[in-house]
Amino acid sequence: MRINTLSLFALVSLVPTLVVASLSGSVGRLTSVSTKAARKTCNVLDHGAKADKKTDLGPPLASAFAACKSGGLVHVPPGDYAMKTWVKLANGNAWALQIDGTIYRTGTEDGNMIMIEHTRDFELFSSTSSGAMQGLGYEFHKDDKWSGPRLLRLWDVSDFSVHDFILVDAPSYHFSIDTCTNGEVYNMAIRGGNRGGLDGLDVWSTNIWIHDIEVTNRDECVTVKSPSKNILIENIYCNWSGGCGMGSLGKDTDISDITYRNIYTWNSNNMMMVKSNGGSGSATNLLFENFIGHGNAYSLDIDSYWSSMSSLGGKGVELSNIVIRNWKGTEKNGAERGPINIICPDGAPCYNITIEDFAMWTEDSSRPRQGYSCRSAYGSGFCLKPGSDSHHAPYPETTSTVSSAPSGYSAPTMAADLKENFGITVSIPIPTIPTSFYPGATPHSALMAHGH
Repeated sequence: MRINTLSLFALVSLVPTLVVASLSGSVGRLTSVSTKAARKTCNVLDHGAKADKKTDLGPPLASAFAACKSGGLVHVPPGDYAMKTWVKLANGNAWALQIDGTIYRTGTEDGNMIMIEHTRDFELFSSTSSGAMQGLGYEFHKDDKWSGPRLLRLWDVSDFSVHDFILVDAPSYHFSIDTCTNGEVYNMAIRGGNRGGLDGLDVWSTNIWIHDIEVTNRDECVTVKSPSKNILIENIYCNWSGGCGMGSLGKDTDISDITYRNIYTWNSNNMMMVKSNGGSGSATNLLFENFIGHGNAYSLDIDSYWSSMSSLGGKGVELSNIVIRNWKGTEKNGAERGPINIICPDGAPCYNITIEDFAMWTEDSSRPRQGYSCRSAYGSGFCLKPGSDSHHAPYPETTSTVSSAPSGYSAPTMAADLKENFGITVSIPIPTIPTSFYPGATPHSALMAHGH
């Protein structure tokens, strides 16, 4: 779906003025699939592929791409395919990749199973909304191996769409969007193992709209990395995951104009985490709005001394102009991990932070209390120190504790909330793409299988 910032006003009713602040221009593929298919269609079956779950799809896919890379449609029909060798599909223009079958990893090399690079006007999708890549990562993980291939990576791709596609059980990361521009990613399900290092969707790019996506794993749900500008992320279902985040942020961080909106997080590490330890640069103009959480270890966690990351030295990454608005729900244990943790670098205090309409409460009835912690953080709300300019002195961590629930913290759950994780030692089933990603929010685009 091609979208521009003007038509977003009709699609997003919450704080529309900030939509334009997030996206800087049009996003999505430029040429329709029907136009590309009419120009030329390259079926992988005509290039030696077989849907027998044994024949290597890699060479036929590369051959079909070579024939259709300059304005055509590469089609992987329904069926089960094995993929032993990875493909780098580079220097294409105005082409599409339609994967209606299921691709099973059989190779063991590192790298990226499918990598799209140096490409303009691209679309990857499943017309049935059931096409998938099954990474079978458990075959690595059960033997404590964590350096296998990533499933999908886009690098230096502009004006693109990825949608109606499923990624399952990557040996390593599932989906990376690297140095891309003007992209739209939507209607996806990503399901990985219950361990760190199995990221769902990582993005470091410019002018990207990511929406209506479910992620299950135990690391990044949808995470922004540096450098990134003008990214809108909304209607995200972190269903037993690591949670959404930014980072890890390091030297020369360059992030601005990022919106996370309508984020539902169930039984995850955190609802939103901004993590760093030392470094330099800045992240500014950030909006974290309409978050619902249940059963999560952390809620809002800005940690500039993240212990899982070795210190990079430097004064730290400066965070500024941040709005946290309309957070509801419960955390697992507020006495141990309160819902607000804003720990900023003493060498670069955070400033212009606003927390409003924030009501969360602990699920631990044996200890009905929760705390709020701040360090070198300035703004309005809870434990933040007042002040709005960038010239502030550092201050040590301060903590306040409350023992009564705030009004209005009650929030709905989702019917598809998982009862348990998928572990790391057995095959993870391929899910269907849900039609609901946040309570009460209608997806922006219907699934193709439902008449997109």
